[in-house]
Amino acid sequence: MSDLVQVAEDGLYCPAGDFHIDPWRGVERAVVTHAHADHARWGSEHYLASASGEAILRERLGDISLETLDWAETRRIGEVIVSLHPAGHVRGSAQVRLERDGEVWVVTGDYKVHPDPVAEAFEVVRCHTLVSECTFGLPVYRWPEPEGVYQAIDDWWRENREAGRTSVLFAYALGKAQHVLAAVDASAGPLLAHGAVQKMNEAHRRAGVELPETRYADTEAAKETRGEALVIAPPSSGGRPGWMKKFGRPSTAFASGWMRVRGRRRRRSADRGFVLSDHADWDGILQVVRESGAERVGLTHGKTEPMVRWLRENGWDAWSLPTRYEGEADVDEGAVDEEVEAPEGTEAPGS
Repeated sequence: MSDLVQVAEDGLYCPAGDFHIDPWRGVERAVVTHAHADHARWGSEHYLASASGEAILRERLGDISLETLDWAETRRIGEVIVSLHPAGHVRGSAQVRLERDGEVWVVTGDYKVHPDPVAEAFEVVRCHTLVSECTFGLPVYRWPEPEGVYQAIDDWWRENREAGRTSVLFAYALGKAQHVLAAVDASAGPLLAHGAVQKMNEAHRRAGVELPETRYADTEAAKETRGEALVIAPPSSGGRPGWMKKFGRPSTAFASGWMRVRGRRRRRSADRGFVLSDHADWDGILQVVRESGAERVGLTHGKTEPMVRWLRENGWDAWSLPTRYEGEADVDEGAVDEEVEAPEGTEAPGS
């Protein structure tokens, strides 16, 4: 098979179509999987992205030359037929399908197989070669059922209200914050949003996503709702004492896949940690590899070596692609050492 996608100086490059996928600096033609900053960079001449994610991408990148595709709609670029398919990561997030002369590659971007109240459901796309993210590519990262996590957040919020404490939940402004807002019991009390979250809330509403009403978390709102509100804020705001002090002595929590590891919860210095990720876990990655029918698998993001090793030992042609994508960024870069074992029920190709 030829290499339809290569790692070039500017990012993942498709020579047959002369375009980049999620380039990390400006190029002539960029196909963008979603609007997170490590995948959607300003400065390209022309962009191609999903119609579903247009409002959010424009909120992030401003006035750009943007062409959009509906799900599964095709577009020929050079020698390649390109289509976009739901990735389940955040609203409008796409997998990029590339076909030339009967050979099919899929570049997943970031993705999630668990259901999400905001993002479109992940779609399995059959291919010969899969380029998959591997942010949580260690067996320790296996997600609990999300409904239980939502209930745990509601219970924490209720306990804080009974104690007269404001609840501040740290979650990424794009995607995770809206995921949480759509999942919690919005009737339980006032919902406040950090300015960065509020902007993304409005972009989601323009994209047709229904979210509960949120109020900007300024000093007046914080004072009026102290001891009752659930505040959604990006992780960086927790390190700004001036912003946090308006909530008095709040109870704080993180919503992240990194909360699966107890040591990382402690180092966050939060009261609670909720295991909620917008990425596939170990089992989810293997599920997608298996169901895609791919014979070749290139892995990006995170610590790819354990997954590459496991795939090779079980019959796949697997390798790592060095990229600059951060996945679900974590300020704690400490390694998690785990034995790489075959999860029960995992099948090798052809079995």
